[in-house]
Amino acid sequence: MKRVGAHVSASGGVFVAPLNASAIGAKAFALFTKNQKQWAAKPLTTAEIDQFHHNMQAGGFRPQDVLPHDGYLINLGNADDTAHDKSLAAFIDELKRCQVLGLTCLNFHPGSHLKQLSVSACLTRIAQSINRALEATLGVVAVIENTAGQGTNLGHTFEQIAEIIAQVEDQSRVGVCLDTCHAFTSGYDLRTPEGYRAVMEEFERTVGFAKLKGMHLNDSKPDLGSRVDRHESLGKGKLGLAPFRAIMNDPRMEEIPLILETVDPDLWPEEIAMLYGMVEGEA
Repeated sequence: MKRVGAHVSASGGVFVAPLNASAIGAKAFALFTKNQKQWAAKPLTTAEIDQFHHNMQAGGFRPQDVLPHDGYLINLGNADDTAHDKSLAAFIDELKRCQVLGLTCLNFHPGSHLKQLSVSACLTRIAQSINRALEATLGVVAVIENTAGQGTNLGHTFEQIAEIIAQVEDQSRVGVCLDTCHAFTSGYDLRTPEGYRAVMEEFERTVGFAKLKGMHLNDSKPDLGSRVDRHESLGKGKLGLAPFRAIMNDPRMEEIPLILETVDPDLWPEEIAMLYGMVEGEA
């Protein structure tokens, strides 16, 4: 089964997110477990955790159907030790929040060199940060999201992601989330069936589908290779609908969260229904 959903609001508490996901017809969802623009957050209470589990069960969501995202301030590639340690502490806290919620993954952008480190040195620093974070936590898989390569952000090529993964000591706790908009604007052309197959073959050779833990399904406002991160509603951007049809009929994408981060939440129920309608034999 394909598990399509969206990055829903958790405003009012994490326990609200499964309700918001159910309301749009989702079979998976993403959320922030704390304010994504702040460093610190109050620990989750027993009541919040219990209500989250209740709403998960009511909505038919399994832990592996949820792809939480960490906060925007974290940069595990920061060369400044003080700033880096603050990011690492926040990342560990995010992993622990997922842990207490019983979730299996935490999705994150790998980091930026800020013109203070070489690409290779920054990738190593990110990998070492992941190792330290995994040592401090239990169970939760660190899921690296490919980036658009905007500014000094790393992780915009499959080779960079593979270089990070190769340096992670616990291979059972590292994975990848593929974002279609980011892939396209970083230079991977998914617009045709042939292009989609070629990109996915390259991903298999370089990273491997065994590491794929989720996808972000986003059309793109910018063009191919622009290295600009601007999402668009499905079918309204430069990607078009062809890659999403390919994803919905790709058996390698079964039973992982396929998450919309498109720009108009009002369209999410329609986009989810459209994606399910693309499944051959089920339209």
